[in-house]
Amino acid sequence: MENYIVSARKYRPQTFESVVGQQALTQTLQNAIRQNHLAHAYLFCGPRGVGKTTCARIFAKTINCLNPQNGFDACNECESCKAFNEQRSFNIHELDAASNNSVEDIRALIDQVRIPPQIGKYSVYIIDEVHMLSAGAFNALLKTLEEPPSYAIFILATTEKHKVLPTILSRCQVYDFNRITVPDTIAYLQQVAANEGVTASEEALNVVAQKADGGMRDALSIFDQLVAFCGNNITYEQTIAVLNVLNADYYFQLVEAALQHDVTKALLLFNDVLTHGFDAGHFVTGFAQHLRDVLVCRDAQTLPLLETSDAVRARYAEQAKYCQPMWLFMALDILNTCDINYRTARNKRLTVELALVKLCQLGVPQTVTTAAPQKPAAKAAEQKPTANTKADATPTPTANASANTAPAAPAAPAMPKIPKIGLGFGPKKGEPAANANTNTDANADTNADANAPFTADQLRDAWVGLAQSFKEELRLKQLIENYIPQMIDELTAEIQMPNPWQMTEMRKALPDIMRRLRKVLHNNHLQIQLVQAEYNQEQMAFTAEEKYALMAEQNPDLAQLKERLDLQID
Repeated sequence: MENYIVSARKYRPQTFESVVGQQALTQTLQNAIRQNHLAHAYLFCGPRGVGKTTCARIFAKTINCLNPQNGFDACNECESCKAFNEQRSFNIHELDAASNNSVEDIRALIDQVRIPPQIGKYSVYIIDEVHMLSAGAFNALLKTLEEPPSYAIFILATTEKHKVLPTILSRCQVYDFNRITVPDTIAYLQQVAANEGVTASEEALNVVAQKADGGMRDALSIFDQLVAFCGNNITYEQTIAVLNVLNADYYFQLVEAALQHDVTKALLLFNDVLTHGFDAGHFVTGFAQHLRDVLVCRDAQTLPLLETSDAVRARYAEQAKYCQPMWLFMALDILNTCDINYRTARNKRLTVELALVKLCQLGVPQTVTTAAPQKPAAKAAEQKPTANTKADATPTPTANASANTAPAAPAAPAMPKIPKIGLGFGPKKGEPAANANTNTDANADTNADANAPFTADQLRDAWVGLAQSFKEELRLKQLIENYIPQMIDELTAEIQMPNPWQMTEMRKALPDIMRRLRKVLHNNHLQIQLVQAEYNQEQMAFTAEEKYALMAEQNPDLAQLKERLDLQID
């Protein structure tokens, strides 16, 4: 039985051209080899699995090739190349600094540097995870690294460049490796799948690439895991089951539910997510990432920011057609706030559900869903109800009419009562309940409820109730509770703000506050003015001259005494 070799080793690049996602860096190394401009020390740094050690080995093999092709490609036929391919080359020395990080290990390496190569031109010393060396080991390496023998080349590799001593960095040519993009990872995995006779859908490989997070070694390891589970046919459903990844369909359906203002569907989808064992916090961050991807799909200039396959990008672009930018901005803000509050929330599920409810309420038309307030009984009796009512008006009530019918006006009111709706305010204590048998006026003006009069008491009640809708914004809630508007005419109210900071905070929130008040009071002509309160700050005396002036003002004889005695103020 043939020994199995994992894909990460089997498909490890053997030439610079086969290295994925590092074209600029490999081209620089090839030019250095062609022009014979080789440095004595290199530092390869970057995330895991992006090709640092691989490029170091290819570089060492190429510079020792006896018959290079095109000046920078190994021939794979000379003795040096054969020894490298058979892993018996004495010109390439690898040291794992994670387990050989002491001063004695580095001294042994320095003693080895003194021995020149037997075949080839250079002895290459590859020190992996060099940031794990101790401070003493770094200092022991420092002198040799700065002035090595002419045949010695050091290649240091690390994932944490910031932990390498500045004195080491200054003696190396630094090469920063990039994360491998999702399209490059998908393309390489497709090549591997074709060589292995495996059929894999593009959506499945996209999930693998996203899970690998820019590392090709991780992507190939995940690919082997999927082949072991799925066989020669890898599907999207099997991939998300093996990797325990939340199906992207949930996010697409949640956006559709939010656009349709379907709170029930959104909550049921979230419950299904929890039922399958996924963490609610990860769900929030994933949903926010989904909305971010939808947002970048709306503009061709930001489309490259979406790292995914063409099939998945097309699906995002299709949903982006139905999402307005402002809606996406507000939705992202809601989810970001939910993510911040989630860590400290006691009822974490409720925190996420409230965020979903807010998403479903975005863009809800600001029209009143109940019937318009009734005219006085004397006028209502003169008009006969007809069938041409508004689409959202309450039908002509009977004795068993619904409780949603608009409340009746008093028999002889000085001003019609305003039904308190929109913010969930209940009837005031002692106020009569709504009459379910009130007749509706079907031919009333459709804008009557948008210009209904209101009293100062009704404005105050609506203002106090409004504070409860800003529980998450404590500063704004306190401002609303502390400063109640005062009526200056029938449609205008005034708020006295004590300082500029509170004036600025209230001015920012005033458009939203007025919109809600107008909805509650059924009057679109309501205006609220912010006025800076005047206050006198007592002038304090600090200097000697200011203290004398204040004392002389209170006691004029003090000035005469000063003049007679010719006194000076110190």
